[in-house]
Amino acid sequence: MNKDEPSAAAMPFRDLKGVVGTLEIGAALALVLAAGDIALALDENGVISDVSVSADDMPDLSGWIGRRWEDTVALDSRPKINEMLTSAPSETPGRWRQVNHPGPDGNLPIHYRLVDLGEGKPRMAIGRDVRAWASLQQRLLQTQQSLERDYLKLRQTEARFRLLFDMISDPVLVIDATTRRITAANPASYQLFGAKPGSLDNRDLANVIGGISRDDLIAALGGATATGEHCQMEVSMGEGEPPMTLTAMPFRQDSGRQFMIRLSRDSASADDASGRRPMVELIERMPDAFVLTDAKMQIVTANSAFVDLVHGSSKEAIAGQPLGRFIGRPGIDVDLMRKQLDDHGQVRNATTIVHADDAIEEAIEVSGVKTDAQGGHYGFAIRTVSRRVRDLPSADRDVPRSVDQLTELVGRMPLREIVRESTDLIERMCIEAALAYTSDNRASAAEILGLSRQSLYSKLHRHGLGNLIGRKDELS
Repeated sequence: MNKDEPSAAAMPFRDLKGVVGTLEIGAALALVLAAGDIALALDENGVISDVSVSADDMPDLSGWIGRRWEDTVALDSRPKINEMLTSAPSETPGRWRQVNHPGPDGNLPIHYRLVDLGEGKPRMAIGRDVRAWASLQQRLLQTQQSLERDYLKLRQTEARFRLLFDMISDPVLVIDATTRRITAANPASYQLFGAKPGSLDNRDLANVIGGISRDDLIAALGGATATGEHCQMEVSMGEGEPPMTLTAMPFRQDSGRQFMIRLSRDSASADDASGRRPMVELIERMPDAFVLTDAKMQIVTANSAFVDLVHGSSKEAIAGQPLGRFIGRPGIDVDLMRKQLDDHGQVRNATTIVHADDAIEEAIEVSGVKTDAQGGHYGFAIRTVSRRVRDLPSADRDVPRSVDQLTELVGRMPLREIVRESTDLIERMCIEAALAYTSDNRASAAEILGLSRQSLYSKLHRHGLGNLIGRKDELS
């Protein structure tokens, strides 16, 4: 280029348009592809006369040649194509419009801008591949929806926590571990201290509970913070008022540490005075299982032996569960025992089964009693009997001798054990019949039973049907 010729950057837009208008179609396409990923040459009817693609990952678009531009896009994108084709030619390019091209692998999103190369020249549609942008947009939408779902779950969890917090009958407070000031209190706390709703917020716990030493409180909370475990201390609520037990459980929230404070009446002294505490300790340590239920047969408490019997994790985990979940056939045994207790006040040595959480069943004997105090409760003492049966030698077991005896086992042991007993009964009866038919000739008995001699030896020994050592000569 000569120094006297003006550069393209110095040319006005009208002069650049004249330069572009003199280009051949191939050169024009090359110039257009520099600004986009796809270049479409269109005639006056909007038919594609040529296609050029600069991106390597674009599909083959040669099939578009000879087709109308609007026929290559999805139905919802056709109004945009018509609007671009019918717009009056302008010296400045139109705005970008996104259209979708349907394909075998899904829609191909493209941003198009229509460029007029001048009179007598085809119109050029410059396209930019926005699949990556569309994918990011889709991921952003999915992330936003996921955040909204998590936010909804958080709100629901917060609502359930607030409902439970308000329904607890014991006074419960939440305090800041650093300042020991109350951040939340349930209605039972306001009732205990005779305070108006909202008046306990941001108050010092030591000032709210008058009968508590500030130094003892700081020491107890400091120990709980260090160990991460709950702490307990006895506090006085005033003259003439029984003492209460303060239980503090540390937890973290908003990068800080707080305490959940629960105040409960200390009933240990009352239990000692009435002589019931030693009884509670004896029930807890007794080898047989014991469980206490309410009037609806919901478990109130149980000793450690019952927790071990049902393979539970703790007494708190099974509290509130229906007794029928662990004992008896569903809808049968527990209802029968409850009717017996309602009619006669007690039930003795009822035979049933226990269901453990890991699906292991055992035969048990249940004795129960009903009390009319405090709305009616049921107490059950449970003893396993399947261990005693399994410990007996097989030769001395009382094998059922009839179908009636087998049906009597229903409810006393699981079905698979009844089936095993039935199989043993049938096998023993067949062997005895074969021995009687062959006049106790064991070689002939094995033949008519379709057994080998060794198999017959084993079954005779298992069922205790004679001494094999002195009879082997009959089979030789």
